Amino acid sequence: MCGIVGYLGNREAALILINGLKRLEYRGYDSAGIATLSNGDMFVVKEVGKIRKLEEAIAEKTPPGTVGIGHTRWATHGKPNQINAHPHTDCSGKIVLIHNGIIENYSVLKQLLEKTGHSFKSDTDTEIVAHLIEELYDGTNFEQAFREALQRIEGTFGIAVLNKDEPDKIYVARKGSPIVIGVGEDEYFVASDVTPLIPHTRNVFYLEDDEMAILTRQGIITKTIQNKVVEKQVQRITLQLDDIEKQGFEHYMLKEIFEQPKTIMDTMRGRILREEGLVKLGGLAEVEDKLMHAGRIIIVASGTSWHAGLIGEYLLEEFCRIPVEVEYASEFRYRNPIINENDIIIAISQSGETADTLAALREGKHKGALVLGIVNAVGSTIARETHAGVYIHAGPEIGVASTKAFTSQVTALVLITILIARKKYMSVVQGKQMLDDLQKIPANVEKILAQNDYIRELAETYYSQRNFLYLGRGYNFPVALEGALKLKEISYIHAEGYPAAEMKHGPIALIDENMPVVFIATQDAIYDKVISNIQEVKARKGRVICVANEGDEQIEKHADHVIYIPYTCKALTPLLSVIPLQLLAYHIAVLRGCDVDQPRNLAKSVTVE
Repeated sequence: MCGIVGYLGNREAALILINGLKRLEYRGYDSAGIATLSNGDMFVVKEVGKIRKLEEAIAEKTPPGTVGIGHTRWATHGKPNQINAHPHTDCSGKIVLIHNGIIENYSVLKQLLEKTGHSFKSDTDTEIVAHLIEELYDGTNFEQAFREALQRIEGTFGIAVLNKDEPDKIYVARKGSPIVIGVGEDEYFVASDVTPLIPHTRNVFYLEDDEMAILTRQGIITKTIQNKVVEKQVQRITLQLDDIEKQGFEHYMLKEIFEQPKTIMDTMRGRILREEGLVKLGGLAEVEDKLMHAGRIIIVASGTSWHAGLIGEYLLEEFCRIPVEVEYASEFRYRNPIINENDIIIAISQSGETADTLAALREGKHKGALVLGIVNAVGSTIARETHAGVYIHAGPEIGVASTKAFTSQVTALVLITILIARKKYMSVVQGKQMLDDLQKIPANVEKILAQNDYIRELAETYYSQRNFLYLGRGYNFPVALEGALKLKEISYIHAEGYPAAEMKHGPIALIDENMPVVFIATQDAIYDKVISNIQEVKARKGRVICVANEGDEQIEKHADHVIYIPYTCKALTPLLSVIPLQLLAYHIAVLRGCDVDQPRNLAKSVTVE
């Protein structure tokens, strides 16, 4: 989850590293540091807290050098403090490195290294790697020592290393943690993802697991950790600088909420054949036949993506009549799941780098399943390792709490559902109607966003509460889970999501005059059931906030507050009902003075267990 950057070229490295770390701060912000090399001297600066602290530390005297590495940390081993901040050095101070991942056998290695005279300053697993390289380095062949050290460590790593003896090189390697290398004009860049590279180059390539690269002023050498030369193809990224700026919004999260009319449209753009009621997904063209004959679909995901997967289960089972299971990726990978040869696994991940989801799909591939991906990040590991898949085209999502990726993932699942259903049970009339409704969603989202001021006023009533319940039924149950998660993530208010009917089986004991309860009460076949659930809450003095359809005159008789959304078919309702819950969570968090884009203890791309 940590972010790493590196630079080798003709410009001063320090400011490039700092600006790169700012782009990666969503990956971790417990501490940060940089190291540069100049005239045989190593300069290391580390600070606790966010990148601005590091920026202030180097403002008076910028570390010199045209080669350097930088790191922003999400703590795993060791508290967030200056000693545990990266970069870390060996005993001699010659070797300095940064690392994203977890070294699982660090304690064994540490004991062995201590016996040979090494002393350690930090509590991190990362520092062990610097000392291990030092132990193996004979002063003449640093590359060999680097490769041997990587072969001895167990776990995951994205790693970058400087060595005083080779002042014009950066050594980089990956296993389980992403590394992208940017190729500029007589300069080279290293990063955890492409966002720090956009201001400097559009030409990149990705390291695969067990690959390493040596950046020199003459070019880049790529090979496996086992010393086999690898040829890498440079790709051109199309991401624009404006895509990763706030563009006048106070926070990235608010910007990304307001981008959803566009991102939902971008997910379906060029994929709808309206007159035939059909969907065309080029990324699935080669596996369509297997999709039609799937015996079961298993969706693996984590967090918000898991909630999107639950909506996918409802869609695929209702319209395609295929049994679907939705699994937490972290549980799926360890429980020896039963996987049959006609099963299909769909891995959902915004970043395409989620460690648990990646491990789950690899387990599925190992057992012979067809594995598909729904991802946002082009070129990500999950995108490369799945047999086929669908990009959601939501653009960079910088806010740690996912918003636009969720609605784009749901949109992609709707498209996959129609693709399969039209070849099985769905008529052309049904297909056209559902696609018509889907194409109206962006404009309907705009209508909900126009209520932003009203939702802000509503937040002022409830921002001081300590607990919330979110309740929904059918397609809106996963939305209740997602609404509760958003509130927890960014405002630190305890919130739980439940199926509305399950409230009677325990949670109702929590309800009193201090308990706000958010109901998603849209007009569908079970609307009257939800009204009954609302009355049960009101009878116990609970305070009710309802998300309801425009024109519903009955709902105001039962609720304290109502947020209205346009009517759509029940299967597409989550694309609308989630929007006010995102805004409500956002405004409550702002009123509480929380850091909305970088909530405590969280990171955007979860690349460790």
